[in-house]
Amino acid sequence: MTEQPQQRPLFFLGQILATPGAIVALVEAQQRPEEFLIRHVTGDWGDLVAEDRQENERSLKLGLRIFSSYRLSTGVKLWIITEHDRSVTTLLLPSEY
Repeated sequence: MTEQPQQRPLFFLGQILATPGAIVALVEAQQRPEEFLIRHVTGDWGDLVAEDRQENERSLKLGLRIFSSYRLSTGVKLWIITEHDRSVTTLLLPSEY
């Protein structure tokens, strides 16, 4: 059995919040927010086009907002946004933006 390499966080998440819609969607998908938060904080931006991925890389260097988009097992889209000052990271549905 080979051990997976540990990925280090690229930035501070700050306070973690979730909107009511995101909570319901995660419960319905039987998935945990940590699964997506780990991906987000280690640079797996999910379902973003190349330009948005490049913008996140730029945002890491310049201290700007970081955005990720994932699909839950139910097909529902989940967004995660970390604010520019790294004070808050929010899980939300696109309709709640």
